[in-house]
Amino acid sequence: MPQLTETVVLPGEPALRVQIKASARARQMSLRVSGLDGKITLNVPRGLAHRHALAFLSEKEGWLRAAVARAPGVQPIAPGGLVPVDGILHRVTPAPVRSVTLKDDRLLVPETGPAGARVAAFLKTRARDRLVPMADHYAQALGRTVAAVSLRDTRSRWGSCTAQGRLMFCWRLAMAPPIVQDYVAAHEAAHLVHMDHSRAYWATVARIMPDYAAHRAWLRSHGATLHSYRFDNG
Repeated sequence: MPQLTETVVLPGEPALRVQIKASARARQMSLRVSGLDGKITLNVPRGLAHRHALAFLSEKEGWLRAAVARAPGVQPIAPGGLVPVDGILHRVTPAPVRSVTLKDDRLLVPETGPAGARVAAFLKTRARDRLVPMADHYAQALGRTVAAVSLRDTRSRWGSCTAQGRLMFCWRLAMAPPIVQDYVAAHEAAHLVHMDHSRAYWATVARIMPDYAAHRAWLRSHGATLHSYRFDNG
C-alpha cells in the first residue's frame, strides 16, 4: 500500500515522476497533469494496494505522455530569453540601463543583478498601472467604488473581490494583451454588484464589456503559458 504521499518514476524518454497521494476522501483513482508546470499527481483511495496504482499508471502511460507533451514547459527568465509584455514577445537584453525598459522588441535589463527578479518587479508595476485605473473605470460605470487593489502571483484565479470592495489581481496579467487585462478588471468590478457568477452577474459583465467572451476564452487558452514563466532565477 502506498504511503500518504509517495513518488514513483516511470522509466522511458523522458522518465516521468509521479506523485501518488492516498486520501480517505478519494473513491477512485484519478490522474492529473498540471497545466502550469507539468507536475503529475495520481490520487488513490487510502488502502489501495500498491500494485493496483502501478498497474493503473502502466495502463494510462500513453495518455500520460501525451498530456505531459502538451503541458507548457517551465520558461526561466534570463538574458536572451523571450517574455511577453502586453501580449507581445520581447527579448530580455542586458543593457547599460538603471531599470527595466521596453525598447522596440526588446526588454532592456540592467547588466548586473538577477534579471528574473527585475523583470517580475517591472511586470508588477505595469500590472498595477493598468489594472487599477481600469478597475476604477468599470466600478464607476456600475456606480460602485473600489476600496483597495492588491497584486499577487496567484495560480487558481486571475482576480478576486471581497464583500468590502477589495480587489486582487494576478500581476502576470501584465503579460497578456491589454484588452484581456481590461476584461479581468471588468470581471472583478462586476463582483462589486454581484458576489457570485449568476446569470445576473454575467449580464452585468456584458453591460460594461459586451465582447467579454472572446477575452475570457483567450485566458482559458493561454493562461497556462503565462504561468509557465519563472522569475526566481536569471
